[in-house]
Amino acid sequence: MDKEQNEKVLDEFELHLEKMIKELQECQHKKNLNSCSPCELFFECQLRKDYVDAVYNSMSKGQTGGFEF
Repeated sequence: MDKEQNEKVLDEFELHLEKMIKELQECQHKKNLNSCSPCELFFECQLRKDYVDAVYNSMSKGQTGGFEF
């Protein structure tokens, strides 16, 4: 993959993360919450799971295995 293609891929992961952050914040705002922790759907929430995946993918840039924080 050349540098231009690599930058495009990086941008796609970051754009998806920004979208997920907005969606998560909108949900929190609708429920008058400052975080997901007090929400009764904390463990079952698909939006939160998708957000966590987006964070991971933005950090790993889509690579699997061997990722360290």
